[in-house]
Amino acid sequence: MTQAIYVQRGETIDYINSTSVIVAAGEVVALGTRVGVAATEIPVGAKGALNVMGVYDLPALGTEALTVGQAVYFKDGKIQATVTDAVPAGWIVEPKTQTGTVARVKID
Repeated sequence: MTQAIYVQRGETIDYINSTSVIVAAGEVVALGTRVGVAATEIPVGAKGALNVMGVYDLPALGTEALTVGQAVYFKDGKIQATVTDAVPAGWIVEPKTQTGTVARVKID
């Protein structure tokens, strides 16, 4: 039998800011194959909380229409439908017009 040990609920995870700049509250952080959103400011070298569940309005490319349920990706600070060199971000929960610059995304 494999025994699991409860650590935390999972809406947030601990994140150590190993970059050379402060992570601002609300900033999207790429986590390899996922994204998180900083719950508070995270100083360089410090541990802070990243929200890894929830629905967020995020900056999006203003050249793509997005539909409910569509998988989206994070690249160069924007949500987009293109997969190439991008981090999976979640899925669309409200339609976005082609010229819209904000996407409502369920991160997961």
